[in-house]
Formats: sequence, structure tokens, C-alpha cells
Amino acid sequence: MTIILTDQPNPLYYLDNFRRVLDWITQRYSDLLVSEEQDFIERFSRLPQVSQALLVRMVMRKGTLFRSSKLRYDEIGCSDAAVQPLIAQGWVVPNPVISIEELFGLLKKAEVLDTFKFETHAKSARKADLLEHVRDTFSESRAFSAWSTRLDDKVYQVCITNWCERLRLMFFGNLHQNWSEFVLSDLGIYLYEQVELTDTARGFLSRQDVDDYLHLHNCRECFDQGEALDDILSKIPNTPSANPWIESRRNKLLFKLAYQYERCGETDTALTIYRQCRYPGARLRQIRVLERCHEIDAAYTLAQLASQIPESEAEHHSLQRILPRLIKKRGLVKHLPVKRAAIEQFNLVLPYPAQPSSVEHLVCKHYSCERTPTLYVENTLINSLFGLLCWPAIFAPLPGAFFHPFHHGPADLHSPDFYSRRAVLFDACLAQLDSDAYRDAILQRFHTKHGIQSPFVFWHAMDEALLTLALSCLPAAHLRKWFERILLDIPSNRSGFPDLIQFWPQENRYRMLEVKGPGDRLQDNQIRWLEYCVAHAMPVAVCYVQWEEAA
Repeated sequence: MTIILTDQPNPLYYLDNFRRVLDWITQRYSDLLVSEEQDFIERFSRLPQVSQALLVRMVMRKGTLFRSSKLRYDEIGCSDAAVQPLIAQGWVVPNPVISIEELFGLLKKAEVLDTFKFETHAKSARKADLLEHVRDTFSESRAFSAWSTRLDDKVYQVCITNWCERLRLMFFGNLHQNWSEFVLSDLGIYLYEQVELTDTARGFLSRQDVDDYLHLHNCRECFDQGEALDDILSKIPNTPSANPWIESRRNKLLFKLAYQYERCGETDTALTIYRQCRYPGARLRQIRVLERCHEIDAAYTLAQLASQIPESEAEHHSLQRILPRLIKKRGLVKHLPVKRAAIEQFNLVLPYPAQPSSVEHLVCKHYSCERTPTLYVENTLINSLFGLLCWPAIFAPLPGAFFHPFHHGPADLHSPDFYSRRAVLFDACLAQLDSDAYRDAILQRFHTKHGIQSPFVFWHAMDEALLTLALSCLPAAHLRKWFERILLDIPSNRSGFPDLIQFWPQENRYRMLEVKGPGDRLQDNQIRWLEYCVAHAMPVAVCYVQWEEAA
């Protein structure tokens, strides 16, 4: 599917890409297409090439309204001629009826001033202010040509955007990837692992899955745009989806709604939603809301239940703080506090920077020298080492993991069964840590896979010098422990690593430093990583920075 660029690029590259998507969908999703969509694909193939190209140009641009004067493409020629077959198909409407808001979106400020005969002093006003001035006067929609005879232009409206968005969703399996993926791939800006795909590989198994995804996506857009919470909640299906992937999206949206209700003080509604929600963290939020509402017995009962089978390390860590507090509020016998791992910490006094700079970079510069190179790596280094060693397991062509050529990573990366489905493959990768084989494997993949998109490898932060230094100073036993914890909870444990790493190459050892500026404190995920490292005898410390002036 990747286009090979030549010295004279194909000016119709975007049309070739669109045709490829249609062929891909026809081959893999024909049973999920309704007759109108199948008819569109067939009729599109019979259009004149310039009409196909113009339609694709409009579909790939933002919005549905386009001025003829803005549809100028050398490879298409006269857009007014190319659009006629599209009008005949009913896919484009000429001279559409539009609102005053849509008109202002199409016109330049000078055209607005000329069309509505604003006074001279209005030239300094913003176009948004001009719209507010005339909005009430021109509340009714009208055809573009009827707004003013002085507008020497035509407007066309594309009517098949929803069809094309559905086709894009079916191809990518999401709506955050778009047509630019083809271009970025063709230019070599994005490189993708070439996973072997069968002719039946696809992201959606039924028409209902596609409908449910689009419906939940629209609900999420309403939430992001600040629409009334009650209206959005009424649109979310009460019945769980049979598709685990769709169901996870439904639960995530419910969690966001519940949290917003909680922030607005509507705790009863928030609790009701949290009880129905299976998104990670919903049970913990429910405990916190019950405690805040002084329902201590209910909070304690739920916390006790959660502590017996915590859903994650994050929940377990939070419950260690919450339960003693609830026990005290209930007047029960006080339990001995859980003994926390002793994390090394120290203070560092530095001059206040003359130029703006992050505290992490200042500490890095302070400690770095030829004998002890110190780097600001945060989450990039260990994740990258993990991604390189475990590349075959991460990109294994399992059913449902890959279904188009532009995957940044497996589609089921955040699924609860991501590791279990690949346990044998991951175990084989980690087994290389029992000998020196892991060094060769990591270095080899650094060269052979360089630049290819990965959910773990941070290419911009990696070079061969850092890789070689890390492999000589980081013990294989420590790598194994880090990698095993990442696999326990990928969404949570890919972050929280200490900011800096110090190397002593001559002694083949290292130390990780978490840096905190004045007034800053450790976050929960950082504490969990620090405690994990201490528990496994890994050298870590927290550096608290103070400024000389405040010392």
C-alpha cells in the first residue's frame, strides 16, 4: 500500500490512496456495507477522473462547504466543470442554503464589510464581532447567491461526508487517524512495521460495531463541547456492548461523565454512574465520593472488598492510604500502618537560573561530567529497551491486533488480555536476558527497525551511544524486573519512571534520580515505581531542589 515516490510525484496521489481504501474495504467489509454505500463505491469508480479527484479533495478538507475560487488544482483544471457529475449524482449541492454563521465562515473580512455595508469604523472590528452585530437581523438561512449579488463566486456543499467518515473509520479502526497517514508514509515521515495481514483481517466484526463506535464518538464530541451532561447521559446505551473494545469505550465515557458530575457537586448521579461503570478507577472514585458524603460505613465496606481483589497496583496503592483513614473515622481498632519502602532522598541547592530552564535539565547539567554522564530520559529509555527487545511479541500478527498498514502499535495494546494472548512470545523475548543474547537483539533491532512507529520506542530520544552506555551499565536482572512490571499494567506502568539516569561506565553501574523543584511533590505513579525499584535493590533516589536565594 505504500506509494514509492519518484522525482516527479504523482499529482493524483490522494486519489490513488482513496481508491486503495475503497478496494481494501470492498475486499474485507463488503458484508458490513449497506446498499447505498456499496452503490457509492461502484458509481465513484465510473466517474471521470477529474470528478473523482475533486470529490476526494473536498472530502479530505475540513468542513462541507467550499467556494469554487478555493478549489483550484492544476491536476483537476476547472472545478466548476469537474463538479457537474458530482452534482448529478446528488453528492454535491450547488448554491446551498446556508446560515449567517456559515456565510461568515466562507467570507473574508473585506467581503463581509462589503456585503453588509458596515460603517468605515467597523474595519477595525474582528469578524466575530461583526457577526454578533448582524446575527439577529439575519436569522434566516438563504442560498449563498441570495446573500449578495456582489459575491462573484460559487459555493458547493458535499453531502457524503458521513459516508466517507464511516469508510475511514472502517479502514483505520478509529477516527483519530486520517488520510494524511498515506502522505506521511509516502514521504517517509512515518514508517510502519510491515505486519503480515490476511485478506480477512479487519477491526470491526459487525455493522452494529461500527454504528456503536460512531454513536459513542458523537457522544464524546458532545461532552468535549460542553453540552448538558443529562442530555449526553441519556444517549449512552444502558446495555453493555458484546464487543469488548466498544464496551471499553462506553465505560470510559461513563467514567468521564461521572467525574464531571462529581466536580459539579451532583454526587448522587456520580455514584449511580460509578456503580455501573467498569472503567479502571471507577470503584476508587466511588469510595472517595462516599467518604466525602460522610457515608463512611459504605465507603469502608467497598474499600475492604476492593482491597481483597484490587483491580490494579494503582488501586492497591491508594487503598493503603484510604483504609486507615476510614478505620479511624469508624472508630475501629487502629491497624498498624503499612510499612513503606525507604526511598533515598536528598536536597540540592542550585543558583536560580538566569534563563528559563526546567529543574530537571538544571540538575542534569549539574551532575553530568565525563566520568558520570547524566541524561534526562524519564520514560523514554526503559520503554525503548523494552520495545526493542520485545518487538516480535508486540508486533505479532494476532487476530484483531492489526488490520491496516498504518498501525502505530497493536489495536489491543490496552486490553486486559494483551499480555496473556502473547505470553509465550514475551517469555521467549525475556528469556534472552538470561544470556548476552539480549544485547545483540536490542542493538540489531535499533538498526533494522530504526524510525518505525512503536508504542514503546522513543526514537527521538535514542542514539547508539546512549543504547551502548545503557546496555553496559544496566544489569539484565533489573531490565527483566522493569519489563515484567510494564507488562503487568501497560497503560499505567509506561509512565512514572525517574527523570534522570546517571551512568558510571568504568564501574558498569547506574543510579536513577527523580527531580522535584520547590513546592513539587511525588505523584502516585512515581512513588509506585520508586518503591518497586527499592524493593528490588535498584539504585534510585529523589532529589529535592532548592534555590540559593531561598536557602
